[in-house]
Amino acid sequence: MTARAVTEATFEQEVLNNEKAVLVDFWAEWCGPCRAVSPILDQIATEHADKLDIVKINVDENPQLAMKYQITAIPAFKVFEKGEVVKTVIGAKPKPALEADLAAYIS
Repeated sequence: MTARAVTEATFEQEVLNNEKAVLVDFWAEWCGPCRAVSPILDQIATEHADKLDIVKINVDENPQLAMKYQITAIPAFKVFEKGEVVKTVIGAKPKPALEADLAAYIS
């Protein structure tokens, strides 16, 4: 299980209507920290697939979603539950720090 790409067309189905909590990674191809944190997100997605879905949104390809969720710096992570944003994390972090931020959703 790895973080999968979501677009404006699939966002409602994949994120807002998801039964599980969903971590949305707002990223861009040119963003070094975004690329650095990507394998960490894939590991968390694999290890906690039963509790948390992880999806990626390319802000360059999906500017409407980036604007709607007020993404002004990347990487930015938003956790959604039942269609609502319940947590925001800004910036690339090592795996233990990200897992600590997500403890309420993965433990």
